[in-house]
Amino acid sequence: MTRHLVVIGASVRALACSATRAGWLVHAGDLFADADLLATAASVTRVAGGGRHGYPQGLADVLATSPPGPWCYSGALENHPDLLDVMAARRPLAGNGGAAVRAVRDHARLGAALAEAGLDAPATFPSPRGLPTDGSFLVKPSRSAGGRGIRPWHGGRAPADHVWQERVAGRTWSLSFVCGAGTGRLWGASRQLVGRSWCHASPFAYCGSVAVPPGSLPASTRARARRLGDLLGSGFGLMGLVGVDVVLGANGRLNVIEINPRPTASMELSERIGAGSLAENHLAACGVASPPAHAAARPSCPTTTWAKAVLFAPRPLDLTTSRADRLAAHAAAWTAHDGWPAVADIPGVGSHIPAGSPVVTLFAAATNEPLARRRLRQRTERLLSVLLARHPAGR
Repeated sequence: MTRHLVVIGASVRALACSATRAGWLVHAGDLFADADLLATAASVTRVAGGGRHGYPQGLADVLATSPPGPWCYSGALENHPDLLDVMAARRPLAGNGGAAVRAVRDHARLGAALAEAGLDAPATFPSPRGLPTDGSFLVKPSRSAGGRGIRPWHGGRAPADHVWQERVAGRTWSLSFVCGAGTGRLWGASRQLVGRSWCHASPFAYCGSVAVPPGSLPASTRARARRLGDLLGSGFGLMGLVGVDVVLGANGRLNVIEINPRPTASMELSERIGAGSLAENHLAACGVASPPAHAAARPSCPTTTWAKAVLFAPRPLDLTTSRADRLAAHAAAWTAHDGWPAVADIPGVGSHIPAGSPVVTLFAAATNEPLARRRLRQRTERLLSVLLARHPAGR
């Protein structure tokens, strides 16, 4: 049995690290090649820029140069179903191919299927013709990830390759399903953090999550989630871990905003609260058994609430040696407290981070949600002060 696994996408650290803990030798390719990914994976390729060898086309080169074994992907390769088909023809894909991705990302087809299953979704149109311009609709790129490029629709020239979606009142959640064999089981749930000013995120950008045990959801919400899981598994034939962005209304109804047919950013928190291995659940649902895991592969889970935040750069940043050392010191102290890595997606020393780009991901654990949120914000603000601090030249 091979122990080699290829993991590719825009940012693969969470899935790659989970797969390493599950006993795989991971060969990774993404846009960042962050320091913690380099320290974990057997090999890492940074695929940046455009063109044949840039993102995303260059990810095919990672497959071609990696040892034999299955491959899987994270976001945002669902935006490139043709490329998925090309790569799936070259080696076994543990995940959803182009046909399944096209089907579930077709707003008209998805909306009709949800309605037939008695589930809700906001009205979505390929054109703004006849729609109000009072901000009650959002204009969204057809190919996007993490909420980037979304804005209220106030009229003007209609951009190409966008959709217009009705705004729905309520709280934004992420639901995770393990799909396969015509079924879909609710595996994880989290409240989304979107557009938080303390993360310096743009208004609709995903900037974190707070994990919630699925069993704590209202019974009516869980019942609708079961119907949604059945639709994903049987109606669309999806496999592996699938993320669903929903708005949960005051009446407990789920409004399905978007289907992400692959492991998503929020899912690593489910692993931390004890739901099982992210990678093992995904691969097993795709018919791929993981090799025997290493001893003590999974850190202990001392608390019940986990939260994460993505810190964006408020202005251009350079990660000097001094800043990197202070970042590492804080990360080590917080990790010792929590039992899992407290800072992730760490740029290498000397990295230049443009304004508005992600800097690092932070985590916090606590015995309850308010404390976890407060601790997460404090850590984020503390780390930002380190990154913005002035230091002597050359340091």
